[in-house]
Amino acid sequence: MASSTISGQDPGASARIEDLVQEVQRLRAEKEQLQRAVTSHAVVDQAIGVLLTMGTISPDDGFSVLRQVSQHTNTKLSSIAEQIVKHAQGVTLPDTVLTELHSALARRR
Repeated sequence: MASSTISGQDPGASARIEDLVQEVQRLRAEKEQLQRAVTSHAVVDQAIGVLLTMGTISPDDGFSVLRQVSQHTNTKLSSIAEQIVKHAQGVTLPDTVLTELHSALARRR
């Protein structure tokens, strides 16, 4: 303690700096999580738009279809949404997803 007093440093400064570093790390992680959530939400909205044109269903039904396909294929909803958006651009859907998609859309009609 005498050495820190002699050198002019506050003995609690290191602890405060460490607290600030941890807070910055926490905020960065939170920012990244929020960015992923916003991106995922945008893709889900796009997929719902695709489903609206495919199945002439409401936006609420579009989300329900995404959720059902996600649950029945044991695939993340955001992944299903990405696949559906790509499908609208000409990419073939996996057979299991396509089958579940048609089934879910049929249940909504």
